[in-house]
Amino acid sequence: MPSPLEGTAPVRRRMGLKLGLSLFWRTFFLLVLLLFGCTFAWLQSFRALEYEPRAIQTAHQIASLVNLTRAALVYSDAITRVSLIKTLADQEGVRILPREPNDRFETYTTGTLDLRVTEELIAQLGEGTTVASRVNDAPGLWIGFTIESDTYWLLLDPTRFSRVGGRTWLVWLLSAITLSLAGAAVITRFINRPLKQLSRATLQVREGEYEAHRLDERARTNEIRAVNIGFNRMADQLAKIEQDRAIMLAGISHDLRTPLARLRLETEMSVADEDAREHMAADIAQLDGIIDKFLDYARPDHVDFKPVLLRDVVDACTYAVQDHDNMKIKVDVPSDLRVMADEVELQRVISNLVENARRYGRTLATGIADITIQAQAHDEAVLIKVRDHGAGVAPAILSQLTKPFFRGDAARTSAAGAGLGLSIVAKNIERMGGTFALTSTPGRGFAAHIRMPRAMPGKPMQVPGKKP
Repeated sequence: MPSPLEGTAPVRRRMGLKLGLSLFWRTFFLLVLLLFGCTFAWLQSFRALEYEPRAIQTAHQIASLVNLTRAALVYSDAITRVSLIKTLADQEGVRILPREPNDRFETYTTGTLDLRVTEELIAQLGEGTTVASRVNDAPGLWIGFTIESDTYWLLLDPTRFSRVGGRTWLVWLLSAITLSLAGAAVITRFINRPLKQLSRATLQVREGEYEAHRLDERARTNEIRAVNIGFNRMADQLAKIEQDRAIMLAGISHDLRTPLARLRLETEMSVADEDAREHMAADIAQLDGIIDKFLDYARPDHVDFKPVLLRDVVDACTYAVQDHDNMKIKVDVPSDLRVMADEVELQRVISNLVENARRYGRTLATGIADITIQAQAHDEAVLIKVRDHGAGVAPAILSQLTKPFFRGDAARTSAAGAGLGLSIVAKNIERMGGTFALTSTPGRGFAAHIRMPRAMPGKPMQVPGKKP
């Protein structure tokens, strides 16, 4: 059975996953983006303000040590030179070795700072200077320099190479980022909590539970406290308006029934003309029916959900009208199909739709309303369709047919009514956690589509918008 409601929920879920983000995660991601941006800017500033001066300072220290060693070797005799080399190795950790043509070495280029130090050393010591990290497979900080025509290796302790970073620096950076993320999550939660409470309270007010969740009017933040106080006052006012509306409609309906009953009795007893008496009785019955509609529309938003056999409800609604000459009803509903609903409300829905089809769905050729009621299961939902084959309505006014007191074109308003039938249907379906849609093709009929939660065997169903 094709239905405009079929597939709506999965599409909505996919759109929510694709486009929707909760306020918590949006705020958290924005804070994380800000933190990473600040960290990146700090790293660039640190590189500009610390790396460059540190590289130049380190290069100056090594160049000074090389120049001092070179000068000491140049101005010392052979015996003193041997003693000097031994003293430098023992006390300063500096070894001086002759450089052979077949020495194998690896250039010292392990990091950005190391490259900058190498460039600065070559600039200060002159061309021909070599900075290596390994010579003949021996690791260390090796500086190759020349004295006149001789070449030497100067091996330094690598700890003299003042490097910025390393594992300690990385650990501190990761720790700072982790603490920042934790702080962002806490801050976001504090910001989001009152808004989440407001959202939950708004949903409850929308469902008519005005007293179920009152917001804290003693919140520490002035703005949140003002919003909570305003929301509570609004909920109180809405509750009073709803109560006054129900009382007013019920009172008017009740007060009108007494004079209507007297009018009916007086009409039957005093009007001699049988035809006029029948017309007056029909008018009074119509007024009584309109009063019933007002009572249905003013009914409180409280329903009792339980598994209901849909076929039993449909049979109960069609039993009283199946023998009418002006309508034919065809039912195609599985006998074991169950929905989560209030049985009385669901009967009221089906009855209103059948009555609407009987009044406005008659074909011009026969004057008989040919009505079809179909239902089928679709995943965790049940799709119900009530269709007539009458004149239909213009698609432009379909969205307005569920508004209270709205009535369509002349073709569908030839019969008297209050314009509340489809409004009551839409309201009751929404109360039971379902969705309601109308379709029509002028000249080919009018259809009502209902999507209700399906009662799954052994699985409790949670109606949307209701507490378990």
